[in-house]
Amino acid sequence: MIAAIAAQLPPDCRVFTSDLRVRVPATGLSTYPDAAVVRGRTSRAADDNLAVVNPLVLVEVTSPSTEDYDRGEKLRHYKHLPSLREVVIASHREPKPTVHRRMDAGNWTLIEAGPGQTVTLESVAARLEVDRLYGGLEDTRTG
Repeated sequence: MIAAIAAQLPPDCRVFTSDLRVRVPATGLSTYPDAAVVRGRTSRAADDNLAVVNPLVLVEVTSPSTEDYDRGEKLRHYKHLPSLREVVIASHREPKPTVHRRMDAGNWTLIEAGPGQTVTLESVAARLEVDRLYGGLEDTRTG
């Protein structure tokens, strides 16, 4: 996921790994998304100089223990970040990434893609081909 996004980023954007802490000042959550894209300089939290508050795109890869939190409470926290335009949630169960996208009016829409499809991250003009993202991975579906 990181390589696919990084290869397509505009020059003013950088992708970070899960080592980057993101803080949601409105809710107090500090967390480590699986990947984050920031446009321009990173802005740091007033109460945590190691945490960034201006991601443009966040990526979460689910696991059996995190899926409900990633798709529920954590996503609700993320939506409080004014800079955030898209959240990608990559399923561990099946080749089916979802993109939660903030629209101009401030509401959010959900885009899903499956095998043979492509999903676009409009905020950075990156196209993610589902088959390439999940290619070569063993079937890890549960249940």
